[in-house]
Amino acid sequence: MLELTHPVALQWPPLVHFGTGTLARLGEWVDRRGYARPVVIADPVNAGRVDHLGLGKVRCFGDVTSEPDTAMLEKALLVADGADLVIGFGGGSAMDLAKLVSIMAGQNISFRDVCGLDRAPVRRIGLAQVPTTAGTGSEVGTRALITDPETRSKIATESVHMLADIAVIDPVLTESVPPMVTAATGIDAMAHCIEAYTSKRAHPIIDTYALQGIRLAGGYLKRAVEDGGDKQARAALALAALYGGVCLGPVNTTAGHAVSYPLGTRHGLAHGIANALMFPHVLAANAPAVPQKTNEICAALGFSANDQAEILSGASAFCAALGLDMRLRAHGVPEDDLETMAKDAHTIRRLLDWNPVDLSVRDILGLYQNAW
Repeated sequence: MLELTHPVALQWPPLVHFGTGTLARLGEWVDRRGYARPVVIADPVNAGRVDHLGLGKVRCFGDVTSEPDTAMLEKALLVADGADLVIGFGGGSAMDLAKLVSIMAGQNISFRDVCGLDRAPVRRIGLAQVPTTAGTGSEVGTRALITDPETRSKIATESVHMLADIAVIDPVLTESVPPMVTAATGIDAMAHCIEAYTSKRAHPIIDTYALQGIRLAGGYLKRAVEDGGDKQARAALALAALYGGVCLGPVNTTAGHAVSYPLGTRHGLAHGIANALMFPHVLAANAPAVPQKTNEICAALGFSANDQAEILSGASAFCAALGLDMRLRAHGVPEDDLETMAKDAHTIRRLLDWNPVDLSVRDILGLYQNAW
C-alpha cells in the first residue's frame, strides 16, 4: 500500500452532473457548445430510447453488445463518420466504445495505432457519457476495453484524451434495469472499489472513495434488486459506480477482474456476472495479505471475516441473496476449459502484478475449480 505522501493524480471530466433529473442538462450543454452532428453509441435497448436524451433525431449506432470487439468498433466508426460529438449511452461497453470512436473518428488511424497507454491522439470531436447502469464507472474514466476476436483477450487503451467533456449520471435511467442486471452491475461497481482498496498500489486518497463505494453497495444493492423503483437505492448505486470509476484511474483493479475476463471473452458471460462469480473466491484468497481491509469490507457487506472459509461463505451468500447462481457451470462454463482460462488470466500482468497475493496459474485454476 502506498503512503499518503506518494504522488497521485485524479482525473475527472470537467463537468459531472449527478442526480435525479440531470439528463435534461445534456441537451442544454449540447446547445451551448453548438454541436450539430452528434452520434449516439448504444446497446439495442438504449438505442430504442435515444429520444430520452432530448436531442431530437440523431444518428445512432445501436448494436453494442456486452463484449464489444474490434469489428464492432469499425462498424461504429462508419456510423460516426462526420460527427462532431460522440455520446456513450448505456453500460460500460457502450461508453468504452464511445471513447474509442471519439479519438479515432476522422483521424485516419487504426485501433492498433491507439491501443495501450497514452498513444491516443488529441480528440477532434466532443465526448459525452450517459450511463444507464450502475456498474463500470466508465463515464468518469480514461480507459477503454475491447476484445480482440482472434486471441479472445481484452485489449486496454488508456489516455487522458478519452476523458469525457461531460458525464451525466441520472439514476432514473437505471430504474428499468432488470434485477439480475442490477445485481451483476452493482457487484462490478463494488468490485472496482474492493480491488482498488486492497491493491498493492492502494492510496489513502482513493481508499476514501473505495470504502464509501463498498458501503453504498453493501447497504443498497439488495434494495435495488428487490425494488427497481427505489430511487434512493438507485442513486446510491449510481454513486457507488462513480466512486468505482474514480478508483480505476490511479489504482485500477487486480485479480478479481483478471480472472473474470476469460469468462467473458471465452464464454460470453456479461462482465458484471463474471465479476460476481469470482468475487468471493478472490476476496478470500487475498484476505491473509490485507486482513484489516478485508474485515472492513466484510463488515460493510454484513458478515464476519474470522477466517477464509467464513469470508468465502459470507461473500457467496451476499451475492446469492441477490438471486445469482454462483456456480460457473450454471452459466455454461465447461470444466474442460478451466485450465486454459487460468493460463489466459495469468497473462494479465497489468492487473495481477498489483494483487496483494501472488497468484500462480495453479492458484487461479483452484479459484475456477472452487467456483465451478
